[in-house]
Amino acid sequence: MIQMTRKSPIWLLLLLFVLPVAQADDTFPVPAELQRDVDFWVSIFTRYTTDQGVLHDNRNLAVVYERVDLPAKMGRRERQRRVAKRREQLQAILKSLASGKRDNLGAEEARVLALWPPGVSNETLAAASKRIRYQQGLKDRFRQGLIRAGRWRDFIEKEFRDLAVPIELAALPHVESSYNPDARSHVGASGIWQFTRSTGRRFMRIDHVIDERNDPFAATRAAGKLLAYNYSITGNWPMAITAYNHGLAGVRRAMRQFGDNAYADILRKYKGRTFGFASRNFYVAFLAAKQVDQNAKQHFPGIRIDGPTDFAQVNLQAYIPVGDLTAALGVTPAQLAAHNPALQATVWQGSKHLPKGFGIRLPSSLLDASIGSLVSGIPADKWQSSQLPDMFHTIARGDTLSQIAEAYNTRVSTLVALNNLGSSHRIRAGQRLRLPAAGPAPAATITAPIQAAAVAAPVVASADAPAVEEAVVVAEQTPAAMSGDLAASLLGTIQTTLLSDPSDYNVAADETIEVHPLETLGHYADWLGIRTQRLRDLNGLAFRTPVEVGKRIRLDLGTVDAKTFEDRRIAYHRAQQDGFFRENIITGVTEHVIARGESIWILALREYDVPVWLFRQYNPELDLHNVRRGTTVRFPVLASGENT
Repeated sequence: MIQMTRKSPIWLLLLLFVLPVAQADDTFPVPAELQRDVDFWVSIFTRYTTDQGVLHDNRNLAVVYERVDLPAKMGRRERQRRVAKRREQLQAILKSLASGKRDNLGAEEARVLALWPPGVSNETLAAASKRIRYQQGLKDRFRQGLIRAGRWRDFIEKEFRDLAVPIELAALPHVESSYNPDARSHVGASGIWQFTRSTGRRFMRIDHVIDERNDPFAATRAAGKLLAYNYSITGNWPMAITAYNHGLAGVRRAMRQFGDNAYADILRKYKGRTFGFASRNFYVAFLAAKQVDQNAKQHFPGIRIDGPTDFAQVNLQAYIPVGDLTAALGVTPAQLAAHNPALQATVWQGSKHLPKGFGIRLPSSLLDASIGSLVSGIPADKWQSSQLPDMFHTIARGDTLSQIAEAYNTRVSTLVALNNLGSSHRIRAGQRLRLPAAGPAPAATITAPIQAAAVAAPVVASADAPAVEEAVVVAEQTPAAMSGDLAASLLGTIQTTLLSDPSDYNVAADETIEVHPLETLGHYADWLGIRTQRLRDLNGLAFRTPVEVGKRIRLDLGTVDAKTFEDRRIAYHRAQQDGFFRENIITGVTEHVIARGESIWILALREYDVPVWLFRQYNPELDLHNVRRGTTVRFPVLASGENT
């Protein structure tokens, strides 16, 4: 810290004004090659409303062909038709220009050609004809998001400071959700920070009673932890932010290919399988949102930002029906629900009590006395010592029968029998499953589930067992929003499996893979559809010789291709990790300096009670077989996922 005195020279005074700017630029660099992309997103956030949009080149965002007006009263199909028609017209113009036409141009042809640099090649124009994308404007949503953000801004900045996360990252929810707590994506992301369930469960309680993704306060703590974790793996904020959308494994592959700080090359040239438009643009969209957020009154003159609410809070000493609690507090269930969005529909429908230990939050202005005294005055006979048993489960996107069975401590076969599921075990989002506590349904009321196009789950086996039985998951519902480009109004988190897992599960070009914890030759053979001995022969491994974590082994891809193998492998690890994070959440990180004679395995499993696969995620560059004395390693701190 620089100490100032009355005799400090003028250059030092000037330095104090310049230093914060330089630090901010170092934290969130804007390479000159990406400035046009930032400018594009600033215009989307401040110039075009949701009744408008632009047709543009999806690689060169400086090329915006035209604005398209789509009034709210216009139906979805008519909107799609208008955009598609205009896209086709522009494609025809670009193809004509790509044929070499440069003379006797019509007005539209001349206008489109002028959008490109002088001397643009026919090849460039031909490629551009396939890259015309529609982007909906967000000016009105961004303005509303700026207003809402004031409710939580002070809290976000305090949490981020405590976690050593730059407070400028408070602009991310503008990109994710427009700071709308009710935001739900068609891929199952939820809340202002748009956590998917699998990622959110690392840091929050997410089940059929409580979903902390929907609580801006709980989700902010989780977002800060996730961003800090991403930074600890990537070492810079542009890639940590990109990983928030694309996932750590893909970002690490891009960094290995182009360099840790080659931001422009990564965002322009990396060709990862799921590194699409949203991932390429997530960091530049954040930069634009940050710019608008920091200059809100310039872009939105007269805007008035909401202030924080003065909340009173108390933790419940036991379980209690919602009606008994609201009666004691003198509020309606709707008022309680509005300020406690983490509570699920099961509570408000009466099939679950408010859970023990849950922190109830209400504006002080709604209460006639302190919330603590009101709760302590509830008669003893109103409190319950246990939760109501689970009778039904409403299917959510991404659920599988095996996951549901695990969550309720039952079997897939039991769910199949209770719900009269067909042999395909197909289930759909929104469907209500009867659970064992409800008993068998009356025969006359049992109906077969709606058959939807199911997404087949990869077959996964244990190390010794050759087969897997249950393999059908929930089918995604068709989004109510417009499909295709019209649905891409926000750049929220995409549905990437194992978003926070930095492990590389890909098959390399030489058909080898890196061995990860929990994997055996039996797994690989199962996923490849071959015998284990074939892998032993291919890799010169004696019988019963285990594969070593961190080493590489060669595969035989004669039966299945690399993508099928990768999908099966990722599904296995996702199942293992989802199961673990149903019971545990990450509350922090601690560092440990390795002393003489210490073993990573013993430290992880005995002293810190952390599975080795999770330890490795926090130390992905560490060679587990060659850890030297004095090396600093990081262990996640775990707590029970219930009643937190």
